[in-house]
Amino acid sequence: METNIYGNIQGLKSSQIKKLQQLYEQRQPSYSLTTPEFASTLAAISAEIHQPVCCYINRRGQLIRVGVGTPIQTQIPPQELPRHSTERLSGIRCIATQFKSEPPDEAALITMVRQRLDALVVLTLVGGEGGRRGKQTNGDIKEAFLAHIVPNPEKPWEISPPLSLDDLTEQDDDLVDEWEREISSSASGMPFQDTVSDSDKVLLVGLKTDDISQQRFEDGLQELARLVETVGGSVLETVQQKRSRPHPQTVVGEGKVEEISLLAYKLGANLIVFDRDITPSQARNLENEIGIRVVDRTEVILDIFAQRAQSQAGKLQVELAQMEYMLPRLRGQGREMSRLGGGIGTRGPGETKLETERRTIQQRISQLQQEVNQLQAHRARIRQQRQQQEIPAIALVGYTNAGKSTLLNVLTNAEVYTADQLFATLDPTTRKLVITDPETKERRTIVLTDTVGFIHELPPPLVDAFRATLEEVTEATALLHVVDLSHPAWESHIASVEEVLAEMPGVETRNLSQRVAGVPPVVASGVASLHIAFNKVDQVDSETLALAQQKYPEAVFISATQRLGLDTLRQRLLQLIDEPIASRDAKIEPALHPGFPP
Repeated sequence: METNIYGNIQGLKSSQIKKLQQLYEQRQPSYSLTTPEFASTLAAISAEIHQPVCCYINRRGQLIRVGVGTPIQTQIPPQELPRHSTERLSGIRCIATQFKSEPPDEAALITMVRQRLDALVVLTLVGGEGGRRGKQTNGDIKEAFLAHIVPNPEKPWEISPPLSLDDLTEQDDDLVDEWEREISSSASGMPFQDTVSDSDKVLLVGLKTDDISQQRFEDGLQELARLVETVGGSVLETVQQKRSRPHPQTVVGEGKVEEISLLAYKLGANLIVFDRDITPSQARNLENEIGIRVVDRTEVILDIFAQRAQSQAGKLQVELAQMEYMLPRLRGQGREMSRLGGGIGTRGPGETKLETERRTIQQRISQLQQEVNQLQAHRARIRQQRQQQEIPAIALVGYTNAGKSTLLNVLTNAEVYTADQLFATLDPTTRKLVITDPETKERRTIVLTDTVGFIHELPPPLVDAFRATLEEVTEATALLHVVDLSHPAWESHIASVEEVLAEMPGVETRNLSQRVAGVPPVVASGVASLHIAFNKVDQVDSETLALAQQKYPEAVFISATQRLGLDTLRQRLLQLIDEPIASRDAKIEPALHPGFPP
């Protein structure tokens, strides 16, 4: 049922929703904040549904928004608030009910300030302590509180003492003009002025569960902050919680949700980002509780991919990933989406708008999958041509920002875009590399392919959508795993890349999870071996370098930007294409550039 009632209306009867909708018909006088009749009606509805109710009224006395929940859960989105000068209030007041016999809490007051409300009127119901889980209330009003904004940066609100309903309704509307004049004449001006921003101001939320080590958890939060900054957001603060497992409804506990809500409004955050994947129902529950948009790590990564995709193939695969991610999260927000199907004969009897949007997305997914299959076939034909010419192919794999594109540029003059940021390039680039064999002086040709960077727990929609690109990895003669040795979490990055490789469709692995010193792992048995090249060694200390040499004696140590160790790397690449798969179990001595520390 289409409704203009906001907040949490789940479980409400149709008759109760109808009563809430009828509130829109009750016009309020412009000379007072509210009337006894309206306040009593609002209290009776709140008592019947056992939930707080908020009504937003403009200065002409028109109800513009009715919501079920607290002020923070039913607030008006910043983009829908009237735009005035920074010295003016919004011209909207909120009449709210609550069950606890106490002044409005800090979350409600901060919400009032953020929206620049003319006033916040809170009606306390008799016998309602504890709310819907506690004592029943008959809808009578015990007392009321009147809060308004004051030009004080430290505490930008003022709350009246408890008022009777008669005292409240006698409050003159001229008070608003007086409060606004005080704000306008004050040097401090309007607190929390930046209610609308072109960039996302982000509050990160990290959940430490028993299955995650403390180091992995901290590394993940730091990486998430970089992801947010990469996509153009600004991280204001990070909130952490330890739990044995995620809360099934809200990921974090109820108390932590309140803390997040309060902190977000104090800091002026307009986006909450969780460090793990959250379900569509968890996102909805959190947004209802906090009143701010909530996304997870996967959505941030998808947004980066959407920004960075340049080629038609890359854009195609990103759109497919976004559609597959969006489908289970549809909540009716698809109004802005262009409908591919529409008109006579395309809509079934009784089909809702949400069902129409879901069907439209499913059709688009099917179309994109067909195009990805065509891309897959095209890439397969190109690989087959290379195989017929007997040109060996080596794929550069590794964690994002490990230096794969820089290495490809240095070796082949490829001019691929590079930057010190996550997922700087998405589209695979293939270039020929000609190497002179030092013994035979023969010129050998190798094809190098720069692939999309991996990341810890690479989102499944991306793995599926980028299967056409990732086949460059599974079909390569050998894999060169480029590792950023200067990163504090380089060991974790190695494990994450090997986990992604192990989970790729059609790829069998061995010696990845249980590495044998001196034995290069083999990926896709009989197809490609995995060898490590530690990059950026010019930026690490001797202890880190010694540790890497000890743990990975078969690795090559290079610096692509400083062109160190590249001759050794070229010779190693020749060994990779010359040695048969069966002979790769032989131990290879570590190769170091003469200029590197011992």
